[in-house]
Amino acid sequence: MKTTRPFNRSRVLAFTLLFGALALSCSDDFVYVNSENQNSETYFNTEEDYQNALIGAYDMLQSSYINVMLGEIASANTLAGGESATDVIGIQQIDDMIHTPTNEQLRSIWSWMYAGVNRANYILEFQDKIDFDGKANVIGQARFLRAYYYFELVKWFGDVPLVVDKRITFGVQFEIDRTPKAQVFEQIELDLIFAADNLPATQEEQGRITKGAAQALLGKAYLYQEKWSDAAQTLDLVIDSGPYDLMEDYGLIFENENENNIESVFEVQYTDLEGAGFGCLQCSEGNVAVGFNGPRQYTGPNFESGFSFNVPTQATYDLYNENDVRRDFAILNIVQWAQDNQDYNGGSGVTYTEGYEHTGFFNRKYIPRQGDANIGDQNLTNPNNYRSIRFADVLLMAAEAHNESGSDARAQTYVNRVRQRAGLGEITATGTDLADAIYLERRLELVGEGHQFFDAVRKGRAAQEIPGFTPNKHELFPIPEIEIQLTGNRWQQNPGY
Repeated sequence: MKTTRPFNRSRVLAFTLLFGALALSCSDDFVYVNSENQNSETYFNTEEDYQNALIGAYDMLQSSYINVMLGEIASANTLAGGESATDVIGIQQIDDMIHTPTNEQLRSIWSWMYAGVNRANYILEFQDKIDFDGKANVIGQARFLRAYYYFELVKWFGDVPLVVDKRITFGVQFEIDRTPKAQVFEQIELDLIFAADNLPATQEEQGRITKGAAQALLGKAYLYQEKWSDAAQTLDLVIDSGPYDLMEDYGLIFENENENNIESVFEVQYTDLEGAGFGCLQCSEGNVAVGFNGPRQYTGPNFESGFSFNVPTQATYDLYNENDVRRDFAILNIVQWAQDNQDYNGGSGVTYTEGYEHTGFFNRKYIPRQGDANIGDQNLTNPNNYRSIRFADVLLMAAEAHNESGSDARAQTYVNRVRQRAGLGEITATGTDLADAIYLERRLELVGEGHQFFDAVRKGRAAQEIPGFTPNKHELFPIPEIEIQLTGNRWQQNPGY
């Protein structure tokens, strides 16, 4: 189990987009923050001030659990699940593609990601106030985080307000407009290039952003813009320069004792050392999605109970070849699991309650595991880190970029590295057949990790795969209605909403 230093959490003004007063809160393994109310104009007088503010910027990464869960539920990989058809209605609506601008979960994504942007901008607004050793490292981390949050916003909402190197304060909603996503991507690229040039290959404290993480996210940003050559070149740097590699055993990647392993290029840190409650989900230091993913009222070995959301479908399970070692480590077949553990607890066996849209399958990568502290509400304080960028993902993104650039031999090499670990034979296809194979390989390798909806959208496959998906509408999600109202209704809503 990871260890976490003590911390204090202070509050940010929760006014959706408008996080004017940034508070210093803490997040993960590498932090100790003594948060005090500060006048921001007289802050940033020591390196410690910058480090504490940086921890505040990291902190909002933990709120991205909802992005990950909904990235699966919006795709064809999983169903919403839960207790009933009205259990967290916003999640059910996204699953059915009937979400609207009043969707609470989409508003959370918007407000929490902008909170992250604002915390990063707070540092960058005062980046020139003092100098100290290692300052470029701090600024590089802050610029990566800003890029990460903006990348999430662009993925979900398209054109979004772009504010750089200053805080978004109350009142500016009457002055700023939505920025074309191409311009937002330009800023994302600038931030990540700076980060890659100023961050080390490894950091002293586990969980901090590295050069490879910046390069990998930059390559992903290029990929989403179909800048194939740039993506291939950038992702090749991550592959060739190390220190990353595939873990030999796929079944061990997502276990808690193997967090921050050699395959993890960027990992969001979680801890179970502070309890949480439903009144402030973004306040949890644990991975909330993990508790949502677990079987209801489960008794048995290895796992713990949850709320039975985000359940993989039979069709997703059936995509795997029977020889594919990934299937049973990515997806828990609860019926088979119960049969295999009939002798549990003196013969009482495995028991659970079927939830809404029960398929018999659960997301085993991010499922509650026995052995952690589970302080507070145990379903909200799971310590399972989120593997945001894995080396396998980098290989498959690079394979896609090379295939689109006409370098099929290199693309085959990368995708076959992933397939070899899965116990599968090599792919020899070229051209569009290879493109289809890479797309399927991404779905099989990354199931449960929140990427599939966006892969389906950017590859033009969403309408044929996702029930209820309407072309020229559902590629993006609606801007929260309250955000448009706060501008005096100046902003245009995304098409179709």
